[in-house]
Amino acid sequence: MAQRRQHQRATRPGTPYPEALAAFDERVRLVTPGRWESPTPCAGWSVRDLVNHLTGEQLWVPELLMGATIAEVGGRFDGDVLGDDPVAAWAAAAEAARQAWEVPGATELTVHLSFGDVSGQHYLDQLTTDLVIHTWDLAEGIGTHTRLPGELVDFALGEFAGYGDLSASGLFDPPLPVPEDAGPQTRLLALTGRRDGG
Repeated sequence: MAQRRQHQRATRPGTPYPEALAAFDERVRLVTPGRWESPTPCAGWSVRDLVNHLTGEQLWVPELLMGATIAEVGGRFDGDVLGDDPVAAWAAAAEAARQAWEVPGATELTVHLSFGDVSGQHYLDQLTTDLVIHTWDLAEGIGTHTRLPGELVDFALGEFAGYGDLSASGLFDPPLPVPEDAGPQTRLLALTGRRDGG
């Protein structure tokens, strides 16, 4: 989700990042041995690929909050970061990231992302939104728990409403039309080119 944009949502405390971590964590722990290579709604990504991606994102958090640049971190988190125990690797990365965000003033820092410098709050909101969307992707991949917590859906919907059409980034399919009476989760997923089957 490396997109430069106007941050539409007013900066405020209460971004549900811990809740988003917990929702993704719950589904990671539901992955059975035969499901790691199952496909997900993310084209070309298996369940393992998806969990690897989110684990890598969390590994970056402590580094970036300490002021490191993308170049300084380099390729340290490229490739497979899950090793022989994907659940443990995810859990360790998520816990380290959560603790990094609990440091007072973290959201007020300047963070050096690949597309430019942003506030810690912007980075936190972006991470949280990515977690929410990929929690649904993971749930689809493992075939269970595809209904997301309402608080997370509402947060991500508010964020995505400010992004506009992200299909030009190559990270998302074009938005899908939805009925006027579509629920929040259906509308959120449609904005990212996903069709809610729940």
